[in-house]
Amino acid sequence: MIFDRVPPGYSLTQEPKGTPFQNPPEINDPEEAAMYHLDKMNNVQAFEDVAFFLEEGIDIPTLVQGITRGAVISGIHSIDVSLIIMPVLHEFIKDIGDVMGVTYNEGFEDPEARARQKYRRDVSRAERMLKKLKVDVEQTYEEDEGMDQDTKEQTDAMMIVAKAELKEPETETEDMPKEESMPKEESMGLMSRSME
Repeated sequence: MIFDRVPPGYSLTQEPKGTPFQNPPEINDPEEAAMYHLDKMNNVQAFEDVAFFLEEGIDIPTLVQGITRGAVISGIHSIDVSLIIMPVLHEFIKDIGDVMGVTYNEGFEDPEARARQKYRRDVSRAERMLKKLKVDVEQTYEEDEGMDQDTKEQTDAMMIVAKAELKEPETETEDMPKEESMPKEESMGLMSRSME
């Protein structure tokens, strides 16, 4: 949403150093900043909050970024210190998830890429099975010449349908009609002079 952001020029309308993040941070040492966050999250209420967000499907890096950005905006520490302490907070939140028995997403895997990879593997397996089926059917044709024509046609039709189902759906593109060149009509208006 466009209204969730700070409008351009916001810093020019406020008193200089009027917001906490425009002043020097309270904590400059990364170890102190990590201990600040660990102490803040080391209580039952924080454990329940973290477990809730993990259950809702928020991945750990997003949760860590939210915590550290909130501290930067509040003037607790700088962005540089945030980047240094993020791995510590990641491991702590992961441990909270383990203790609370919550399944969590560490944010390192791309679910869409994983689904595409699984689809490609399934297609490969199915193609191998169809090739094997085709070889078996051809051997059966050679072994059993007494098979009636209807059964052979049904088997061939099933293989064609199976191959068609394995192909990825392609986006259909409609052929655009070509513009027909129309003869130019001479107009007699003020701006209709030709530049010949």
